[in-house]
Amino acid sequence: MLRRLYNWTLDLAGRPNAMWALAAIAFIESSVFPLPPDIILIAMVVAAPKRAWAVATVATVASVLGGFAGYAIGALAFDTVGQDILRFYGLTEKFESFRGIYDEWGFWFVMVAGFTPFPYKVITIASGLFGLDLVTFAIASVISRGARFFLVSALLWRFGAPIKAFIDRHLGWLTILFMVLLIGGFVAIKYLF
Repeated sequence: MLRRLYNWTLDLAGRPNAMWALAAIAFIESSVFPLPPDIILIAMVVAAPKRAWAVATVATVASVLGGFAGYAIGALAFDTVGQDILRFYGLTEKFESFRGIYDEWGFWFVMVAGFTPFPYKVITIASGLFGLDLVTFAIASVISRGARFFLVSALLWRFGAPIKAFIDRHLGWLTILFMVLLIGGFVAIKYLF
């Protein structure tokens, strides 16, 4: 089943509407969706290495725009939408104690969450709720999301064929590693804050 999903993702990555799919996933991942766009980004760059920079640009722009949507949820719709998202991740109680730290370190929280497997959507919503300066939020988002997506794209562009062969050989283990990192981000939220 995993192999079929992998092949389907590679097939999707080669289609003309793949950029739209990537943009949609990157956008909603930054505000509500729990799965990162890296999966389709990787498949797209592996399928068409010459488009690596365009793929990274689309992922970055869409993710930052989605970050603004998350910011808006925190600033304008926290009581209706934001609370449900925090409840889903089990973070409702710890969120208020996080406010004091966030006032001082908000820029760095956005930078870390934007670059790592840490759930970026939690930080985008917190930024809006806690009133992080919008320019500060935008700068940190562009730098961190851009660095993440351009780094992955650059590595795949440079080492594409060997990386594709490596992924083909070790798909099961790489999936487990990816899930451990993803779950680790959620666990970090729960126990660090």
